Amino acid sequence: MARGLRIRHTTPNNFAQVLGLYPLTFPEEDLRDVVAALLEQGSRVLSLASFDGDALVAHVLFSICKTEGPQVGALLGPLGVIPARQRQGVGDTLVRHGLEQLQSTGINQVFVLGNPAYYVRFGFTPEKQVLAPYPLPVEYGDAWQSMTLAERPPLTAGRLELPEPWMNPALW
Repeated sequence: MARGLRIRHTTPNNFAQVLGLYPLTFPEEDLRDVVAALLEQGSRVLSLASFDGDALVAHVLFSICKTEGPQVGALLGPLGVIPARQRQGVGDTLVRHGLEQLQSTGINQVFVLGNPAYYVRFGFTPEKQVLAPYPLPVEYGDAWQSMTLAERPPLTAGRLELPEPWMNPALW
């Protein structure tokens, strides 16, 4: 990651900055409502940001999830990096930091709906046993992915149960 950047948990004082980031990183999608609702979940999400001084340059959310078994997982997303800092390793570092924190808390598996060419670098592979909350379009192909953490068993096969803000078919 570029020198001078700090990673830390977001706080309510940062929420306006976080919400201002997503229109810059995803101009075709309005993720502000779902991000705002997830940030209000508190202990049900891991919210991390990279800062350059006081300026927020990247943000990632991990939402706690499960299937019918006892294991607990997390959904990675969204991940946003301001355009001027993309392709500099900022997002990679932020995701890796989050994965380390999740591993230390006993999370079994992490899921993502994203570009396989990007997420393979972290160890994500196509997921076929645990299904997204809603059927995915065929053109998404292998975009539904997961990785297990620390040799823990994967979640029980079935449909992923997520916090309420994710339970909107339009997000999938």
